[in-house]
Amino acid sequence: MAMFRSFVSASTQFRQQQQQQQTCSGSCSPPAPAEGIESQFSCPICLEVYHKPVSIASCAHTFCGECLQPCLQVTSPLCPLCRVPFDPKKVERSCSVEKQLASYKAPCRGCSKKVALVKMRSHVASCSKVQEQLANCPKFVPVVPTSQPIPSNIPNRSTFVCPFCGARNLDQQELVKHCMDNHRNDPNKVVCPVCSAMPWGDPSYKSSNFLQHLLHRHKFSYDTFVDYSIDEEAALQAALTLSLAEN
Repeated sequence: MAMFRSFVSASTQFRQQQQQQQTCSGSCSPPAPAEGIESQFSCPICLEVYHKPVSIASCAHTFCGECLQPCLQVTSPLCPLCRVPFDPKKVERSCSVEKQLASYKAPCRGCSKKVALVKMRSHVASCSKVQEQLANCPKFVPVVPTSQPIPSNIPNRSTFVCPFCGARNLDQQELVKHCMDNHRNDPNKVVCPVCSAMPWGDPSYKSSNFLQHLLHRHKFSYDTFVDYSIDEEAALQAALTLSLAEN
């Protein structure tokens, strides 16, 4: 019996220590080194210090409130980081992160002045050293000149026309914002202008949920990854591979 009581006492003490550690994990943990603290409090979407941070309850991932907004507009949103479905009603303002942003400081990447993380965005925008660095950034130059011929008569794949109202000269991000602001409740089935502009695109295929398709399919620009000089059969194979990877 004495051994059992000792075991129960030790177990209780262990649970109390765990609870204390969990309670202090947000506010009592020591800050990270100054050179890494800014990246620790950076949004995974915009890669800048959090602005009005919000957290997803199901996976606890944190983002800028504005960055997460497009994901909240679809019927079945997925976390942009872990791709786990979440309830948009269970996205809450992250008060603990806001307190840490106000408490911690990090050196400016330009002038090295220590600035509170909550003020880092506005400081960087006005820092002359940062602006000078941006102005002096070397332009990209290929290591070896490309041997591929410059193709001609290529359709415009940089800007698109809204399939709902015909608004022109919208890049992918502008197309998403335009459709979210103006056509969020439009029930019409439309052809995706981004897909139809691709070599493998079907200009007659209408998406039943264009807004969800736009947000989930076009996370990146095809121009970054696709070589348009490949033949149509290879292009079709690439499209099929991409579709299988999504599913």
